[in-house]
Amino acid sequence: MSNQAPNRARVIPLRPPAARPETATAPPAGTAPASAPLPRPVRREPLWRDLVGDVLRRERRAQERTLKDVADAARISMPYLSEVERGRKEASSEVLAAAAQALGLSLGDLLARAQGELVRLSSRHPVRGHGATPSSYDGLCLAA
Repeated sequence: MSNQAPNRARVIPLRPPAARPETATAPPAGTAPASAPLPRPVRREPLWRDLVGDVLRRERRAQERTLKDVADAARISMPYLSEVERGRKEASSEVLAAAAQALGLSLGDLLARAQGELVRLSSRHPVRGHGATPSSYDGLCLAA
């Protein structure tokens, strides 16, 4: 038998101990929990560019058209249209109008569909957080 100390693995935490989530265990029946429940993470509002891009992509796919076909009809580059559809680029109103027209939509149709998505997503999961107040406003508002 050897007199050497056992070889122990050293664990290096990835997060500081204060930032680690507590493991949830059920308290015994009839007792109060030791601490208050952890706050829910704040859900972010969807970005307008994501909503508009989703509408463009959904409409293009519904028409069974390729990205190249729509980009050529709109006279914008295919990579740029792809970026707009994925919500990576904040397209100008001229680009959005051209893409919408290439799909047989008006700019108003495109924005109304995106606004409908915003209302649908916002009503499903109310946004919590600092300064958030419930609103019954159901309209479209764009600011420059």
